[in-house]
Amino acid sequence: MIDITIKNLQADLIEASLTGPVLLDIWAPWCGPCKSLGPLLEKLEVAYAGRFALAKLDSDAEPDIAGQLSQMFGVRSIPFCVMFKDGQPVDGFVGALPEAEIREFLDKHVPSPEEMAAEEDVEAAEALLADGHTEDAIALLMDAVATHPANDTARFDCLRALLLAGRIDEARVLFDPVAGAVLPDARLVACGHWLAACEAAVSSRSPDVLAAALAANRRDFEARFELAQLHFAAQRFTEAMDELLEIVMRDKAWNGEAARKTYVAVLEVMSKPAAKAEAAAPKGTLEIAGKINTTPADPVVDQYRRKLSMALF
Repeated sequence: MIDITIKNLQADLIEASLTGPVLLDIWAPWCGPCKSLGPLLEKLEVAYAGRFALAKLDSDAEPDIAGQLSQMFGVRSIPFCVMFKDGQPVDGFVGALPEAEIREFLDKHVPSPEEMAAEEDVEAAEALLADGHTEDAIALLMDAVATHPANDTARFDCLRALLLAGRIDEARVLFDPVAGAVLPDARLVACGHWLAACEAAVSSRSPDVLAAALAANRRDFEARFELAQLHFAAQRFTEAMDELLEIVMRDKAWNGEAARKTYVAVLEVMSKPAAKAEAAAPKGTLEIAGKINTTPADPVVDQYRRKLSMALF
């Protein structure tokens, strides 16, 4: 448990919630119900064994922070508890609720023990991938996906590792369950385009034949897209985008915007992962803390994003 003030708000609440849920207990020394709720929350923090962190805010000492959160949720009384995830307040409850109701609230927002184990596997696998231990990483990621199929990060990392290793058939098996998702993760969509390029490359014409076709007709978009997919499959990412950009500049809508969509997929595959994805709170943003950008910069990716933007607009 940690006490929150304006000085440590950014580090110990906003940024801390990027790595796991943080429950903020807004209280005051004169509040009777606060005195009964506080020890119960501390007990639950221990019982949940790291699945969420507890923070406390004295509303008398920090009225600006307490006021913003109260206004955001339309609450005028304390104790008032706010759940922070991914850098933003996402939900809350008012009053000294019974333990069972607080557990019900927590269980909507904190990961299960199985999900925590899967997240730990993902973190370990990402470290293995960074060190070049691809096979060990894939094994860990496969286990993480099997344990928690809704973990899109684990699935994306596993798909990316499989495709980098050329294990196309295994990647197809892993991708098919999410291929028809109504609200697909952009990273998984990108892997779908990459997988399609790898499968198409098996029966593709040779680069020399495609180059000859383009020399005869620079607007042979079928040949240019086929060449781009060959580059994509072979992990020649910038070469793939160069060919796709030629199509976008001449005909943005060609083949249902296939060139643009594939170009965006290549960018997604190349992009370094953020420490945690940003998430906007449905009920507003805490303005005291600035928006956190955790995505590492990549000059090549940035350059090709600008090229696409210029071609489109």
